[in-house]
Amino acid sequence: MRVLPSERLISGSSEGDPLPGSHAELPPVIRRTEFVAFALAGLLLIAMVTVLYVAKAFFLPVVMAIVAGTMLSPAASFLERRHVPRALGAVLIVIAVTALVTFVFALIAAPAMEWSSRLPELGAQLKDKLHVFDRPLALWKELQTMMGGSENLPGFQMPKFEWVQPTLEFLSPTFAEFLLFFATLILFIASWRDLRRALIMTFGDRDARLRTLRIVNEIEVHLGNYLLTVTVINIGVGVATGLVCALTGMPNPAGLGALAAALNFIPIIGPVAMFVVLVVVGLVAFPTLGGGMMAALAFAGITFMEGHFVTPMIIGRRLALNALAVFIALAFWTWLWGPMGAFLSSPLLIVGLILKEHLMPVNSPQLPQA
Repeated sequence: MRVLPSERLISGSSEGDPLPGSHAELPPVIRRTEFVAFALAGLLLIAMVTVLYVAKAFFLPVVMAIVAGTMLSPAASFLERRHVPRALGAVLIVIAVTALVTFVFALIAAPAMEWSSRLPELGAQLKDKLHVFDRPLALWKELQTMMGGSENLPGFQMPKFEWVQPTLEFLSPTFAEFLLFFATLILFIASWRDLRRALIMTFGDRDARLRTLRIVNEIEVHLGNYLLTVTVINIGVGVATGLVCALTGMPNPAGLGALAAALNFIPIIGPVAMFVVLVVVGLVAFPTLGGGMMAALAFAGITFMEGHFVTPMIIGRRLALNALAVFIALAFWTWLWGPMGAFLSSPLLIVGLILKEHLMPVNSPQLPQA
C-alpha cells in the first residue's frame, strides 16, 4: 500500500501528535491503555464500595474505632507525658468517653420513652392543633377546582408509627459490633505510636517516609482539633437550646438540649431533625401555634449563628470544608453505613482532603484556568 508523505510518522513522535507541517492541532486521543486504566479504577472503586456495604458489620466498628482512636490519641499522649502508661491511659479515656456518652443518652432516653408510650394520645393532640391549616387547604381545593382539577382533596392523616420499632432495631448495633468497636478502640489508642512507626518504616525511600510522617501527623492533629472544637461548639448549642426551651416553657429542657447537642454532630441532617422535633413538641405542649413555634424558631437562629459565624471563626480556613463536598460525603456515607456513617462523613472527608494535599500538591501539573 502506498503511503503519502503527509501520512508518514516522524521518528520520536507518538501516536496522536500533530505533524510539524500541520496548521491545526489534533484533538487529544484517549489511548487504549488509558481507557483500560480508567475502567480498572472504576471497577476497583465499585468493588470497594460493595465490600464496605456488604461487610458493614465488620468495617463500620473498625473504621469508627480507628477514626475515634486517632481523635483521642492526643489525650493518650498527654497522659503518657504525665507518666501514665499508654495502655492504662487508653482504658481511662475510653471509660471517660463512654460515661459521657451514656450520660447524654440517659438525658435523652427518659423523655423519649415517656413520649413513645403516649404516641397515640400525642398524635391525636397534634392532629387537633393542625386544624389551623383547614382554611388554606380549602382555598387550595377551590383553586384546584377552578383549574379543572379533582374536587376530592384527601384529608390530613397522622402518619402511622409502625416505623418506630424497625428504626430502633436499625440504630441499635449488635453486641458483637459493640465488642469489636471497644476492643479495636482500646488497642488502637494503646498501640498507636508503634503503628505509626511501622507505617512510616514500611517505605524504603526517605522522601516517602517523610511524606508519610507529615500525612500521619496532619491527620492526627486535624482530627483531634476537629473533635475538640466540634464537641465544644455542640455543647454550647445544647446548652443554648436547653435554656431556650426552659425560658419558653418547653417540657424537659435538659433532654431537648442534650438531644440538640448529640444531633449537631451530624451535619445538615442533625439540625433539621432537631428543628422538626422542637416543632412537634411545641405544637403538642402549647395551645397556640405561635407558642409552639417559639423554641423551634429560636433554635433555628442558634444554628444559623453557629453555622455561619461561630464554627468558621473557631475552626478557621484550615479545617473549613466546602458545603457541596460536605453534603455529598454526608449523603454517600449515610447511604452506605446509616447514622454512624453520617457521623463519620466529615472526619473521613478531612482525611481525604489531607491525602489529596500531600499526594497531589499544588505545584503538580494542574488544569489551565478558565
